[in-house]
Amino acid sequence: MESNIGAIVEYFESGIKGPDETGRLGVELEHFVTDNHSNPIPYSDEHGSRWILEQYRNELDNLSYGEGDALIGVSAPGASLTLEPAAQLELSAGPYEYANEIRPEFDRFQRHVTKLLEPFGQRLIALGYHPRAKADEMELIPKKRYQYMDAHFQTIGPFGRCMMRGSAATQISIDYFSEQDCLRKMRIASALVPAISLLCDNSPAFEGAKRTHQLVRTKIWRECDPKRCGLVPGVLDKDFSFEKYAEYILATPAIFGFDEDGNPFATEKTFGELYASRQMDRSDVEHALSLFFNDVRLKTYVEIRPADSMPTPFVAAYAALLKGLFYSSESLDELDDMLCDISADSVEQAKTDLMEKGYDAMIYGQPAGEFIDELFRLANKALSSMEKICLVPLSQLAQTRKTLAMLGEHVVK
Repeated sequence: MESNIGAIVEYFESGIKGPDETGRLGVELEHFVTDNHSNPIPYSDEHGSRWILEQYRNELDNLSYGEGDALIGVSAPGASLTLEPAAQLELSAGPYEYANEIRPEFDRFQRHVTKLLEPFGQRLIALGYHPRAKADEMELIPKKRYQYMDAHFQTIGPFGRCMMRGSAATQISIDYFSEQDCLRKMRIASALVPAISLLCDNSPAFEGAKRTHQLVRTKIWRECDPKRCGLVPGVLDKDFSFEKYAEYILATPAIFGFDEDGNPFATEKTFGELYASRQMDRSDVEHALSLFFNDVRLKTYVEIRPADSMPTPFVAAYAALLKGLFYSSESLDELDDMLCDISADSVEQAKTDLMEKGYDAMIYGQPAGEFIDELFRLANKALSSMEKICLVPLSQLAQTRKTLAMLGEHVVK
């Protein structure tokens, strides 16, 4: 147990950037592939996600396969195109030093895929939840990992399937420069999750119908698997550490592991039990961490996860906002002062209130709109003039006290 705590801690420590390095942004944006009536296009369709990946084979060098010859990803240095469980198409790119570099690359990708799909009456959609389909109607891609996860989540409730099949996200990764810096950023990001969830809410539909509350993603992830979602236990405490994070990982059920020949098998054991008799290597640690879906999680970077998939101008704006908040010592100091007394219960209460009332709710005793205005004020102070321009789509939307989901509700039947 102690040696595997050390293995996980060592992995986290390997992500520490040097004092002369510049903090950068990694961006992951998931899309649905649909027909022109917003019906899902499955992986196995003649012009589904596998076919899209095939069109990139000559541009992106490395190929990833699921079962047999099932192509599920292509990648090259600085970019990868991979599939989420129900064939959501994810572009991961970066890391970027400047937020204004993000939109051109993602726009190029979307134009390319749009040109591929248009002749077949298909398109890409950037929404937080599928606009028409129900989760049970959507097929999984042929990847063992997702079969094990699907079986596991069904023992907990319906929302695991909603997460895997029906949701799509925008995820931003940020660097850290010491253990203290990492845990400070995780603590602040975790306290900001309710505000980010509201600001980036882009799910007007749920399970084929108009949603019944705001922040659909928040509800899904809250109910999916509480042991590996939501806040990392203790992350808001000032004495949280890499070691305590590692203890949390090892105390959680593994879902599946690998035998000596690399073959996967389902298991109800915790990671600590699974690796009780052997030292975890780097690939074991990476496997374990990939099966946690917390609002803010740690790999060799801090991954901030509560945002819905959004159109690229809003993705670039969101990334710029996070850069202005997390790569400025002044912003971090002010956020530390603002959020120093926030508890896990306070975060969950803010989520609940925002799901019910949206911008009419309070975040930690402050009107939600005013709280978010303060975040933009801090970011604007920290960013370059070019990056401030990136903020405009999201800051203007926040000023209206509306969300992308609210603007899209009128098209949901």
